Amino acid sequence: VQLQASGGGLVLAGGSLRLSCASSGRTSSNNAMGWFRQAPGKEREFVAAVSWSGSPTYYADSVKGRFTISRDYGKSVVYLQMTNLQPEDTALYFCAVDRGAVPHRLPSEYRYWGQGTQVTVSS
Repeated sequence: VQLQASGGGLVLAGGSLRLSCASSGRTSSNNAMGWFRQAPGKEREFVAAVSWSGSPTYYADSVKGRFTISRDYGKSVVYLQMTNLQPEDTALYFCAVDRGAVPHRLPSEYRYWGQGTQVTVSS
């Protein structure tokens, strides 16, 4: 499975971005998928995940109510809609394919990773 993340950029605080993660190769439609982020000098942290069926979804407390994860099976794409972005959301964002159908919060539970897309939020 190859993952290509895109949609990152520079945005002012309070702004929005939508990240996309396109998968190719061996299908990932039966697997949960997630988004993680890593800021400089910090560990990679869980952001959001979605089960193989599209529901349920899980979010980190820090993004709950602001970010929405969804998936388009026809296009093999997972999205992360981010609203009301804050400077603390600045990080390199990664998408990943879970080892199974039920999403997890630990990076070790994910088998395939994309290359990351940078999100920078200025105040």
